[in-house]
Amino acid sequence: MSWARSHLRSALSLAAVSARGATAEGAARRWLSAWPAPQEPGMEYQDAVRMLNTLQTNASYLEQVKRQRSDPQAQLEAMEVYLARSGLQVEDLNRLNIIHVTGTKGKGSTCAFTERILRNYGLKTGFFSSPHLVQVRERIRINGKPISPELFTKHFWRLYHQLEEFKDDSHISMPAYFRFLTLMAFHVFLQEKVDLAVVEVGIGGAYDCTNIIRKPVVCGVSSLGIDHTNLLGDTVEKIAWQKGGIFKPGVPAFTVLQPEGPLAVLRDRAQQTSCPLYLCPPLEALEEGGLPLTLGLEGEHQRSNAALALQLAHSWLEQQDHQDIQELKVSRPGTRWQLPLAPVFHPTSHMRHGLRDTEWPGRTQVLRRGPLTWYLDGAHTTSSVQACVRWYCQSLQRSRRPNGGPGVHVLLFNSTGDRDSAALLKLLQPCQFDYAVFCPNLTEVSSTENADQQNFTVTLDQVLLRCLQHQQHWSCLAERQASPDLWSSPSAEPSGPGSLLLLHPPHSASTNSLVFSCISHALQWISQGRDPIFQPPSPPRSLLSHPTASSGASILREAAAIHVLVTGSLHLVGGVLKLLEPSLSQ
Repeated sequence: MSWARSHLRSALSLAAVSARGATAEGAARRWLSAWPAPQEPGMEYQDAVRMLNTLQTNASYLEQVKRQRSDPQAQLEAMEVYLARSGLQVEDLNRLNIIHVTGTKGKGSTCAFTERILRNYGLKTGFFSSPHLVQVRERIRINGKPISPELFTKHFWRLYHQLEEFKDDSHISMPAYFRFLTLMAFHVFLQEKVDLAVVEVGIGGAYDCTNIIRKPVVCGVSSLGIDHTNLLGDTVEKIAWQKGGIFKPGVPAFTVLQPEGPLAVLRDRAQQTSCPLYLCPPLEALEEGGLPLTLGLEGEHQRSNAALALQLAHSWLEQQDHQDIQELKVSRPGTRWQLPLAPVFHPTSHMRHGLRDTEWPGRTQVLRRGPLTWYLDGAHTTSSVQACVRWYCQSLQRSRRPNGGPGVHVLLFNSTGDRDSAALLKLLQPCQFDYAVFCPNLTEVSSTENADQQNFTVTLDQVLLRCLQHQQHWSCLAERQASPDLWSSPSAEPSGPGSLLLLHPPHSASTNSLVFSCISHALQWISQGRDPIFQPPSPPRSLLSHPTASSGASILREAAAIHVLVTGSLHLVGGVLKLLEPSLSQ
């Protein structure tokens, strides 16, 4: 194994370099093809994840994908070829009794609610989601729990070796990262004999690799908004067309209330596909005449996700002729916006308890640690950040203690891809943070020891430059005009990848902002050793090398309460959780 691992490190080193130009996959595989495949029982989880990471794609591949979007059938046919090479046919997926869910915001939470409700009925559930927060095996869950490292390793190498048999000169033998995990999830669910699988779409719907599913039991569309515009289109209507691509003939689908334009697109897509589409009534309609529903996930916006989840679970149980549903009193309230309304019913005790017991880390999650309160939400679109701000402000109101002394409010933010970070930061301005902190989605400056956190799709230079741009946007917003010397005379130059504090802008009366080179350094400065669980080694001396950092550290050490909102990226939230909750890495 040591010999194999050393060759794997060589391959990954090559892959990391090649991510700047050619795909990471090819360079690593030229090395890997030269050494024999290790036996499954001896392979460790981190080895499997490192090999999986060689399938990550870079910017050049994404450009290729955008060009290929004009031939969507070829996209799905390619995925079906990989499925067949792995030993499955599309028809085999029908045995999974799939609930297929798409949307821009809330689709993961909707899936989590739905899975928890159905698990309460004693059903064995599978749940495929993305992205992962701490460990990649979180993406594939059985009965709500990530599959074990041993099970992940076993299924990974089994699938990897199966696909390797089809390697030839004219075809790439391995699908890209997300496609591989999608195939792997299907295999795991079938071999574990789940009663149903809740499958969250990756990006879009029509061309997403999960859309090889031909006969789901029911489909759902959560709230729509603007995201992934380079792949899905630059209007909500174009994005709605993509999302409606998961509709199937005769398969019931449900959506929450959408703006009129995208709702009309969904309605037309459903009619063209002969898909019965229903509009979910608000959660209040299902509570009427009964007890109010308690949700395990905080935030007013989660009520819309819960309402959709109840309809998905109800429809699935109804089609399975479940006795609990057959005895349920249901009313059909008619139509609205030319769509039939979904049934109104009083949720069963299983449904109520499922909603109450739902857990979905990194989404409106609160961690209270001594004087520190961490508010974690992976919001990364305009509408989801608006919802995040409402939740955060309401949470602050509830937590306000009389005579508690002054509190310090800190924003920890990052945004990736083609998202408009200036627009997102503008939405966060009303929260009146005392400090805004920016850092890449890297737990440590070097993450080579933890394969789950590796990302070959970008370089360190790229992500640091992005953070400096966030800081510039924030400073411009805070000052109401760009500071002319923001870039000209920083008090210190970055001293390479190991530097803790990179840059601070001129002093602002309204806010101070800092950029750190990794999440760990940012958390060290914010917590000042006052988080009872996050206790890293002594921080570098550069922690206090700038006036903003030094004066802020004194304030943070003396503050009666420190409130930290972490948002902008699920990957950022995952890195924070990895450090604040070490048990998630075990």
